[in-house]
Amino acid sequence: MNTRMRWSRVLVVVGSIAMLIGAIDPMEGSLIILPGSGLVALGTRLGQGRRRVFLFWLWVFILIAAGVGALFWLSALGGFGGNTGLSNWWGLIILPYPVGWLMGFVGIILRFIYFLKARGKKTES
Repeated sequence: MNTRMRWSRVLVVVGSIAMLIGAIDPMEGSLIILPGSGLVALGTRLGQGRRRVFLFWLWVFILIAAGVGALFWLSALGGFGGNTGLSNWWGLIILPYPVGWLMGFVGIILRFIYFLKARGKKTES
């Protein structure tokens, strides 16, 4: 295995672990989830994989970044609902964050299943 592929796997594993650990507390964990999704996207780009897999992880990163940006922006404004002057509908702009994380989580699970299948085929040979 060449150095590029080794770094690709390391970045994907570290980024995946960061995304899962950050989900324990979504607000403060967003500072771990965002770079974690970026690491997975970068690791996918470094690997010699399919372009559509990289585009999937790029979209995951963009969605998480947009949602986290909205989350911190609304937090700086004092939140939404209650006496803040912003209706609860403003919470919808945070929606890309959980959607992106959920897409990433499904991507991690599918990648793990693919890894187990490929490993099983390798041991059968």
